[in-house]
Amino acid sequence: MTKAPIMSIADVLAETDRLISVPDAKLAQDPANIARNLLAMGEAVLVGWHEAHGNVPTETEVEGFRLLALHRQAARGNPTFNACRETCREVVYHHNLICHDTGADGIARTIRLGAMVVRHLALFVGGKLEHSGLGDFCCSSRPVRQAEALSTMSETL
Repeated sequence: MTKAPIMSIADVLAETDRLISVPDAKLAQDPANIARNLLAMGEAVLVGWHEAHGNVPTETEVEGFRLLALHRQAARGNPTFNACRETCREVVYHHNLICHDTGADGIARTIRLGAMVVRHLALFVGGKLEHSGLGDFCCSSRPVRQAEALSTMSETL
């Protein structure tokens, strides 16, 4: 079981942005640790969701991963949360892929892709915290984009 660090969604976004820009050689130094951190960041995002809704985040695992259990708990009674089910599974997939062969050619690319997936999860959950209907149609960010467009339009008028 991975113990999620105390990170806000903003912290996760900052850390994934940092990882995406790190040179290949530095990412290749300790891929297994980075993979664990990416998984923990995914958990931190879902823990943040549960805490924002007054839920006690589960400590159980589904298929060996707390992240999947946290997702299942969040989706219970909230079908729109299922829009990020595959994103959570992708976080687990990238964790496993990195840990399977930490010396693989292209490991830095795999780490960056994993960081982008975690970033996507953080953006979705962060958006859902702002607009509860987000995810009604796949992972459409229309409410977020509309709010941004409206604020931009009002600034230019």
